[in-house]
Amino acid sequence: MSHHHHHHEHAAPQTSDKRMRSILIISIVLNLLFVIIEAGVGIWKDSLSLLSDAGHNLSDVFSLALVLVGFYLAQRAASSRYTYGYKKSTILISLLNALLLLVAVGIIIAESIHKLRTPVAIDGAAISWTAGVGILVNGITTLLLMHGQQNDLNVRGAFLHMAADTLVSIGVVISGIIIAATGWYIIDPVISLVIALVILVSTWELLHDSVRLALDGVPENVEINHLREQIEQTPHVLDVHHIHVWAMSTTENALTAHIVVDDLSNAHEAVHTIKHQLAEQGICHATIETELPDDDCDEKECH
Repeated sequence: MSHHHHHHEHAAPQTSDKRMRSILIISIVLNLLFVIIEAGVGIWKDSLSLLSDAGHNLSDVFSLALVLVGFYLAQRAASSRYTYGYKKSTILISLLNALLLLVAVGIIIAESIHKLRTPVAIDGAAISWTAGVGILVNGITTLLLMHGQQNDLNVRGAFLHMAADTLVSIGVVISGIIIAATGWYIIDPVISLVIALVILVSTWELLHDSVRLALDGVPENVEINHLREQIEQTPHVLDVHHIHVWAMSTTENALTAHIVVDDLSNAHEAVHTIKHQLAEQGICHATIETELPDDDCDEKECH
């Protein structure tokens, strides 16, 4: 049996990492200041809803801090115990963020149901002004995170947190205006329930993606059958099998595969072509084993 292993690794693009860390630090400071202001107004106006929202916004600060920790862990060097480094921690953090969002949705729904049963008189004007500041802070943070969330599941978790809070703040402003004008206190929990359902849809997708990556499932942006066809069409490649694709982190994917080549002298060229194609599709960590057609490879042994 003549197997030949070709290992290849490209450095993942790090150009935007420093910028994203700066964005996260600015976002944490902005949201922490808002939590202090909102809690202060809540105590001054004796508003339980504002205090509750301040507590919820504090969980967003925690979420942003988790993402920042994930960025630093992903940059930690590999060791003899963790040969891939701590890149996988970003996936675990995105999973934790999804769970935190579900908890937040659960709290919003529970509070809304309680308010529907026992409506509470609130100062609509004070709540609207405070929530208006929330729209500004959460909206700025959401815009800052918008670009990074497209390519990083971890940042998407923080983005969804902030987008959800922006929606909540908009809902609070609307309900505050209606309450101030009409005295319809029931509108507050109704709007909160609608917002909770919107957040739940986005959170479910984040949770689904996070669990799949945590279980080493194929990342959403990778089509395994397309990869197989592309590799099979590579010059000098007769067959491909044992393809495995998984996420090393929320931004880096890896692949292992066995290819059958027509001649060993063409193996290097075939592997080089395949890795170039994989890199264009965001798979920058590839290990490809080459085999000859007459290799006696027992299926169970090869696994």
